[in-house]
Amino acid sequence: MTVNEDALMDGAGLDESGRTGKREVVGSRTGADQLGDDSQVGEGGSDEDVGERGVVLEGTGGVYRVLTSNDVVREASLAGRLKKVDGGKRSDGSRRRNTVRAGMTRMKLAVGDDVLVQPVEGGDGAWMISRILPRRSQLARRNPGGGYGERVVIANLDQVVVVFAAAEPEPHPRMIDRFLVIAEGNALAARLVVNKVELVGEGVARARFGLYESAGYPVHYVSARSGLGLAGMHDMLKGRVSALTGPSGVGKSSLINALYPGLNLRVGEISASVNKGRHTTVGALLTPLPGGGFVGDTPGLREVGLWGLPADELDQLFPEFRPMLGFCRFADCTHRVEPGCAVRAAVAEDNVPTPDHPVTAERYESFLKLRDELETVARTWY
Repeated sequence: MTVNEDALMDGAGLDESGRTGKREVVGSRTGADQLGDDSQVGEGGSDEDVGERGVVLEGTGGVYRVLTSNDVVREASLAGRLKKVDGGKRSDGSRRRNTVRAGMTRMKLAVGDDVLVQPVEGGDGAWMISRILPRRSQLARRNPGGGYGERVVIANLDQVVVVFAAAEPEPHPRMIDRFLVIAEGNALAARLVVNKVELVGEGVARARFGLYESAGYPVHYVSARSGLGLAGMHDMLKGRVSALTGPSGVGKSSLINALYPGLNLRVGEISASVNKGRHTTVGALLTPLPGGGFVGDTPGLREVGLWGLPADELDQLFPEFRPMLGFCRFADCTHRVEPGCAVRAAVAEDNVPTPDHPVTAERYESFLKLRDELETVARTWY
């Protein structure tokens, strides 16, 4: 995960940049008409600077669907030179092939990337992506299976909407914390959406998830089935590029279908035998929204790994920790056992946050687990 999104006017606890912290937001892309000032880019420049500007909606088998600034969807393949590794050279200038670290130096195309596309010469109507434009943000996580490096899930986001279910499947607080830390580590604004509230009742859901509101995150209590909270969620998505992420089976696609019935996104059912959702969304999919904005429906994730985040910076990614940072007795405090630790002193004993004790025991335990994981990753790869 690389530690590298529009003011959310109705978001409790967010500052003017739309964040729970202090990271700056760079402008928002709200539709095909805002992908660029001109549909043709780079006239008179090199071949790689000429073409129609667009955004990658999805990719399968090396073919990508690109929505251009004139509202045309092109199916295009990646130009051969963009597939080449730019690093891994030997001392004599020759290139190493397929080395892991060499591959990490290449910017891999991701859903949400702004690109230039152009017709393939003599390609009988075929199109190619000739250039990947610079990213302003990204949602990335460690490669699945514990492999070296990161995987960019979606690029050029304004916010991450973390979706969990109130029940079926049962929510796991530490998994919620993991998703929120990944958003924080990517400098993205984060919101929590609690779906399927009708299964437990709104009061029970608020009691269970209220600790995230206390930590500074906007929390939306919704039901794709009954319609509860959908109006507020609609306003929250309008005009922004949002990634819906969370574990399988929590109803991400169902929510989008309830909000925008004409989109007909893929929906998975819950497997009663294992109570885990099927992976209906097999790859990230960016969908233009009526009225402006995009929503990225990400694959259900059973493993969410952190990457590229120093363990001693993890405390900065817990918003409720931030007021205490700098007040520990030791500058290198790990917030584990050190005397005079301001973070440990702020943990609420009964797990109910107060002004004097704003850190819940659940969130503190999640911090300790994630710190252990980051230190293990660092020992393995560095």
